[in-house]
Amino acid sequence: MTVDDTSLRNRREILTYGGALGVAGLAGCIGTTDESEGSEDAYTIGMIDSRSGSLADFGERNQKAKEIALADVNEIGVKDKDLEILVEDSEGDIQQGVSAAQKLVNQDGVPFIIGAVGSGVSMAIYESVIQGTDTVQLSQNSTGLGLTDFPGLLRMSPSGRTQSIALADIISEDGYDEVAVTYINDDFGESLYDAFAEAYDGEVVYESAHDGEKSSYSSLVSQMDGSGADAWLCITYQTEFATMVTNMYEGGYEAQLYGADSNRGDSVLEGTPEGSMDGMKVVEPAAPEEQDNYKAFAAAFEDEHGEAPTAWSAFAYDCVITAALSIQAADEFTGAALQETVRDVTRPEGEAVFTYEEAHSILSDGGSPSDIDYQGVSGPIDFDENGDPRGSLKVIEVQDHAYVSIGSRQS
Repeated sequence: MTVDDTSLRNRREILTYGGALGVAGLAGCIGTTDESEGSEDAYTIGMIDSRSGSLADFGERNQKAKEIALADVNEIGVKDKDLEILVEDSEGDIQQGVSAAQKLVNQDGVPFIIGAVGSGVSMAIYESVIQGTDTVQLSQNSTGLGLTDFPGLLRMSPSGRTQSIALADIISEDGYDEVAVTYINDDFGESLYDAFAEAYDGEVVYESAHDGEKSSYSSLVSQMDGSGADAWLCITYQTEFATMVTNMYEGGYEAQLYGADSNRGDSVLEGTPEGSMDGMKVVEPAAPEEQDNYKAFAAAFEDEHGEAPTAWSAFAYDCVITAALSIQAADEFTGAALQETVRDVTRPEGEAVFTYEEAHSILSDGGSPSDIDYQGVSGPIDFDENGDPRGSLKVIEVQDHAYVSIGSRQS
């Protein structure tokens, strides 16, 4: 199965959903009508998140980070107003995500949307709702390679291609010249697998796509075991991976496990037997944990929520701050005006600023978007011509049924 075939299939699905939910071309007009100055007390933007479904762990962390970011922004204000965010649940589903975007843009009239988590959902929203309009879309967590093909679709998290290459290198470095691979049957899974297969020096002796939300993957793990490979790479989501691991454990299968960022989460630890994943390695985007602004964000996050944030939380935080800075820097509160500022507030040509307060001070004193380079709590952003940011990676290992960071890699 190739990425091109999947892309065509996904686009047919997207067009079907878009036709069922309304005329996407209305989005740009409605999204910028009667909203040029925002409401009386606040500028309102939208956010599409995975509040439920197989990516709900990501959505929960995003919402916690969003609250920290809103507190930081609204303590100072945006042009003497608050920032308000309307949140809709994608449920990790393409049709529901498109429906949520239609509501935010067509009914609520927001000129800026943060979202979504799943790569397929983000691309569906862009192709059927955002593309051809002035509305800004900035995904918080999507890593699928396909997003790079849409320069108008910005994302805060780096492309999954970097993870695929790192996984190929790590598996080879660990001494495995054969690997069995399974990947979720969507654009995210297929594109990451294709990038892995291209980069891996060994032989992929088994590869198979799997559908999501199955009650059992016993047949799949039996086939992977039958391949004879001692290393297994699973590119999937948390709910699906927890089921696979449980099936492996119950079937007595043993293999060195590897995974993408989407495999990791508290729900996986809670949903699998103790010791069933020990030794597994996961590669995921990293935040600059020694950077002062990240430390301040982490401290606020822990004080408020009683837990440490992740890089994914940092991406969601930076989406909110970038949106606020774009509004502060724009001449008016319209999608067209925000399109002109959203990239510039993070470009390296400006003065490096590490907090909303520092950036706001320059902008409110007459500075232009190009006068600042917001360095996020997730690290430098610097959107390239494809809407992709810079980024770095870290390697996580499961030890005693807990996630432990064991190193970093440059993306």
